[in-house]
Amino acid sequence: MDPGLNLRLSSWPALRRPSVVAPVSGDARRAVGGDKTRGASVALCGIEKHYDSVGAVRGVSLDVRSGEFLTLLGPSGSGKTTTLMMIAGFETPNAGDIAIDGSSVLALPPYKRNIGMVFQNYALFPHLTAADNIGFPLKQRGIDRATRTRLVAASLERVHLSGYERRYPRQLSGGQQQRVALARAIVFHPRLLLMDEPLGALDKQLRENLQLEMRRLHADLGITFIYVTHDQEEALTMSDRVAVMNEGVVVQVGTPEDLYDRPCNRFVAAFIGESNFLSAVVRGIERNMLILDCAGTTIRAMALQTPTAGEGVTLAIRPERLRFADGTASMAENRIAITVTDMVFAGDCCRYLCHTDSGASLVLKQPSGSTGRRRHPGERADILWPAGDAVIV
Repeated sequence: MDPGLNLRLSSWPALRRPSVVAPVSGDARRAVGGDKTRGASVALCGIEKHYDSVGAVRGVSLDVRSGEFLTLLGPSGSGKTTTLMMIAGFETPNAGDIAIDGSSVLALPPYKRNIGMVFQNYALFPHLTAADNIGFPLKQRGIDRATRTRLVAASLERVHLSGYERRYPRQLSGGQQQRVALARAIVFHPRLLLMDEPLGALDKQLRENLQLEMRRLHADLGITFIYVTHDQEEALTMSDRVAVMNEGVVVQVGTPEDLYDRPCNRFVAAFIGESNFLSAVVRGIERNMLILDCAGTTIRAMALQTPTAGEGVTLAIRPERLRFADGTASMAENRIAITVTDMVFAGDCCRYLCHTDSGASLVLKQPSGSTGRRRHPGERADILWPAGDAVIV
């Protein structure tokens, strides 16, 4: 276990003072029957956190809806984990407010917020069995043994670990340990569950399987999930909405589709998925489409912004939206001449590195099972993309 995390856990009064721990709700006692709980709403109002002169979180305001699965997504150092720890109560904001269900929780210590928490490195007690690890928060809340046994069994069943009650953490795989940590976080049926990169230590296939399990669990429980990750695919797969963070601020909040198809700036377009960027000059606007000059070629893009004529802009296009011209281009598609400089077979697709006559680089993804013929380095071609798939960032 991470020594720093161990220190935080050992200093959490919930682990030492059962008499003041928030009690298990009636919904938790009915968890055996599968009852759902209405998720908590969370409001962050201009929260800030500084370490010496460094601003880790800078004026973040965010509303999380009841029952929502919201992911904080960003690169390392973007402030997402610090934001999560302030919601949990392990960090105190230097400014701003945090409200759960409309009531400020800044004055409440972590153990009185009644929030479930799953850490990246599980934080399981190595000397306790899976059942005892899961039952620990119930024991600290003064729940009787018979009720604990029922709730632990129900929680194990929810994460598909029935029969593993007597195993110790060392006898479990990484994925199984993560499931135990998740079962412990939901056993008392909190209305809010916080998760700090809980799948980061797992292999790709297991991580993808657990992503789907998390979605199922969220739908089953009906509580609010706030999830932290730097994995874009994970965020898009699991979330109702995603808040993209960078350098301590929230850059854009939206559904996975909104962020992928309509990024608000170059950072979001580059961080979520993969994007090509082309420089262009605005010539005008026509039927909600911008008319642009790109290296002497007229192209069109979505008019999400309203730049003025003559202004230089950057155009973002996803690699999978590009295709080689086959003689069936429509009037709604852009066309530009390129030279193929490299081709890489990546299993599900072929990645082509191309250069325009002006020297701009583009990546085109073509499904490996496509009926279109494969291009070779040095080959000249035209590439096409729908005008609606090009976005000014």
